[in-house]
Amino acid sequence: MKSFTDLFISRPVLAIVVNLVIIIAGAQAIFSLNVRQYPRSDNASVTVTTVYVGASAALVRGFITTPLERAIAAADGIDYLESQSAQGLSTIRARLKLNYDATKALAEIGSKVDQVRGDLPPEAEVPVLNIESADSEFASAYLSFSSDILQQNEITDYLVRVVQPRLSAVEGVQRAEILGARTFAMRVWLKPEKLAALNVSPVQVRQALAANNYLAAIGRTRGSLIQVNLTANTDLRSVEEFKNLVIRQQDGALVRLADVADVALGAEDYDAEVRYSGQTAVFMGIFPLPNANAIDVIKRIRAEMALVQKELPTGLQARVAYDATDYINNAISEVVTTLGETLLIVVVIIFLFLGSLRSVLVPVIAIPISLIGGIFLMQVFGFTINLLTLLAIVLSVGLVVDDAIVVVENVERHLREGKSPFDAAILGARELIGPIIAMTVTLIAVYTPIGLQGGLTGSLFREFAFTLAGAVTISGVVALTLSPMMTSKLLTAEDEQHWLPTRINAVFERVKRWYGRVLDSALSARPAVYLMWGALSVLVVPMWMFSAEELAPNEDQGVIFGIVDASANATLDQTSKFAAAANDVFQAVPETQFTFQITFPTSGFGGMVVKPWDERERTVHQILPEVQQKLQGIPGIQMFPVTPPALPGGGQFPVEFIIASTADTQEILQIAQQVQTKAMASGMFAFPPIIDVKIDQPQTEIVLDRDKVAALGLNLQQVGADLTAALGGNFVNRFNIAGRSYKVIPQVERVGRLNPEQLENIYVTGPNGQLMPLGTVASLRNSTEPRSLNRFQQLNAVKISGVAIRPLDQALRFLEDEAAKLMPLGYAIDYTGESRQLRLEGGSRFFATMGFAIILIFLVLAAQFNSFRDPFVILLGSVPLAMFGALLFTFLKMPNPQIPFPLTEGWTTTLNIYSKVGLVTLMGLIAKNGILIVEFANKLQLEGRAKLDAVREAALIRLRPILMTTAATIAGHLPLTLVTGAGAAARNSIGLVLVGGIAVGTLFTLIFVPALYMLIARDHAHDRDAERAAAMAHA
Repeated sequence: MKSFTDLFISRPVLAIVVNLVIIIAGAQAIFSLNVRQYPRSDNASVTVTTVYVGASAALVRGFITTPLERAIAAADGIDYLESQSAQGLSTIRARLKLNYDATKALAEIGSKVDQVRGDLPPEAEVPVLNIESADSEFASAYLSFSSDILQQNEITDYLVRVVQPRLSAVEGVQRAEILGARTFAMRVWLKPEKLAALNVSPVQVRQALAANNYLAAIGRTRGSLIQVNLTANTDLRSVEEFKNLVIRQQDGALVRLADVADVALGAEDYDAEVRYSGQTAVFMGIFPLPNANAIDVIKRIRAEMALVQKELPTGLQARVAYDATDYINNAISEVVTTLGETLLIVVVIIFLFLGSLRSVLVPVIAIPISLIGGIFLMQVFGFTINLLTLLAIVLSVGLVVDDAIVVVENVERHLREGKSPFDAAILGARELIGPIIAMTVTLIAVYTPIGLQGGLTGSLFREFAFTLAGAVTISGVVALTLSPMMTSKLLTAEDEQHWLPTRINAVFERVKRWYGRVLDSALSARPAVYLMWGALSVLVVPMWMFSAEELAPNEDQGVIFGIVDASANATLDQTSKFAAAANDVFQAVPETQFTFQITFPTSGFGGMVVKPWDERERTVHQILPEVQQKLQGIPGIQMFPVTPPALPGGGQFPVEFIIASTADTQEILQIAQQVQTKAMASGMFAFPPIIDVKIDQPQTEIVLDRDKVAALGLNLQQVGADLTAALGGNFVNRFNIAGRSYKVIPQVERVGRLNPEQLENIYVTGPNGQLMPLGTVASLRNSTEPRSLNRFQQLNAVKISGVAIRPLDQALRFLEDEAAKLMPLGYAIDYTGESRQLRLEGGSRFFATMGFAIILIFLVLAAQFNSFRDPFVILLGSVPLAMFGALLFTFLKMPNPQIPFPLTEGWTTTLNIYSKVGLVTLMGLIAKNGILIVEFANKLQLEGRAKLDAVREAALIRLRPILMTTAATIAGHLPLTLVTGAGAAARNSIGLVLVGGIAVGTLFTLIFVPALYMLIARDHAHDRDAERAAAMAHA
């Protein structure tokens, strides 16, 4: 019976043309594909920031955060809302659902905010909306600008005028944010004693500034023939003009601003300090657009920076302080190296199995064509070159080689039986159309569910799955068009007579005889085999349950970030001293390349970037404990070292656990503190978990005696306005320097407000316009308040954050159990960052994918074999045993992955997003062995063999291709288990599961599939009789 493969063997040019088309299509795709770290996904959050200078946290929450939250919550596409109300600032973060259109969400949230603008206090500034990529809390690059000559406010002004506009205009940059900025401002430092002596109240100074620094838009004159534009000098433009401003006139004497205040061109605030490797600097963070390609963006930024550096003023140095894309580029080049190694190893393995260079040529040509064709399909689907699609290409080397090996081996078998090369190719190809199509479709069926998954796993692995499916499809096409044609031209019977092929054939014959004996014993003692099969299959369940589970393995990304937490009443002067000590710790690590720090009075953020991977012995994870130990010895601040999240969308810490309720923050905090104590005692965390709500902010309330105020003929607004004007630090209006506007800020000088007791001596407006000390009508009351009032999904919330030294799943389960014991009714548990991803992407969703994959494989095989029994033989005989083999490598991982256990450390992994995808892939790979045996056994039965005889013969004949494809697949995936460097952990994880599963699974499959065939498969004797009867009747 003719088949379509005959056409390609008899018309070799057609076969070559088909494959050349694949090569040309793939070659042009390679140069046009985009490069990124991860597949493109819209993973964004919208931040609404509202400044209300001088307002307490409770005031901000009640009058700003709550009305805004209520409005924003009604917008579409929000996954969750987080808010923080602190002194003078409200921050609301709306995390959007994965792949929700961020621009649409921004527009909708903007319109919701506008609806409640009228309800906000008039003194509050306009809410600012910002959209950020939620892939990481950190910028893609930090640029450092430092100088020994220029002040920080001068550097900032240069950046705002020259550098920021240029970098913001670079394609793909969402914002170039200046960190540690000291923006110019006209600071009017009021002197309380001078104000009192000259009888000038703080409000009068504020009113004089508002009234005499006025922007007048006058228009123009218009005569019959000419017109002239008009302007007036009603605004103030220099320090001198501000100093000479007349505040009041009394008895012919003028009181000027210089008489009651020091006027200086200073900065808007003095609450941030930035250092680069210990030197004072100003930073710029480059944040790419959520859907932009970070690698390209930072490449353009570097090019623009090279131009900026040529034009910098004398004494100003600029450099790229941290570049997150270094890791991506390194990881991608590592994968490309692995790909090269994989190809080489596979070629060597094939040569050792076939023994002839001519035979090796077929798979060697088939592999690159399949990969190039796969890249063309990536372009068709709109995919990018990223860590996952490259991983798919590396994995596909081990898969696509199988089809070519099976073809070569089958044709060689016919040659050994004495057929001519042409006849051997025709016959060999015809026999394999069914199995190759079945194997290809099975693998596509495995990858489809992974690609169709929702959530983060789906969005990350969609490109991975369909790239693999694409490469496997092209491989099937090549195996049925080019490979048979090449075997007919290249292979000869004489090849088999050479020294090496004869030796290899002899070895295989010996292995085959030994396997025949083992198989005979197994088939004669089938009940024992079934019992063993059942035991191994049942063991899979506890092995899964007791395997360490996490979201993704921690990668060495070449950087350690440090998150600073200082006491609530600390000033910048105090915190920066301790931050400098932390910097010394970073600098003392021999692997450190440079450090950077941004310090605020009560918090901060820093980092140490280590030398490139090939220039250091230790990984970041080995350096981390040493750094952590030294940082714990620094008094005055707590600094928590963390590594960046392994997957996009992580938070600052791996564990981010939220307890929320309508109850008061104090009550929730008590429960959180009890959970924290239990967590510390458990030994599961690298350091005591951090609680984000801290009730340690000293607050002094100025308690006015209302009766006294009324008796003096005053009102509370007058007193409040004087205090706000003196102490608030809010700006009155703006002034102009060289075409840019800056704020004018009056405030009592620092010497006059060093502690709350001094406030009683501040003079406020008294009766008849005379000033009086505040102490006349007020007293001070001290209390302790929360630093910030936090909410989650509009409930009061407390977040517990930390770094687990056990698998993340175990740490979260511990916190969940402890919280459940303590929480009364009406309390809820939630998560953010990596913990949320793990809980959403965890076991149940994966089991659904796995179930879907098994059902799909079953249906595909049922259609292929025209039987519902055969797929059972194939799947039951291979899948549970491969799972057993793979889970050995997760089960033997010690429960605490941070403590290296020498025996298992190097060759075990956790159950994570990569190893789970490896398990699904494994099901398709291992099923291929069963397909080869069952397909052939059915054929032999139809040719007249008895069932037992047929399955024994099929297993023996298919032993060699099964061993060859297994060896090639293991060899193809082996480099993944050995790689080190950027992005190695993920590749190790998927490699170990595949290599372990295939190696153990194949050994069992060769015994269990024939045994299960005897139990389940159909006896085709009736089919033969029916065929014969039909043939007789026809005759």
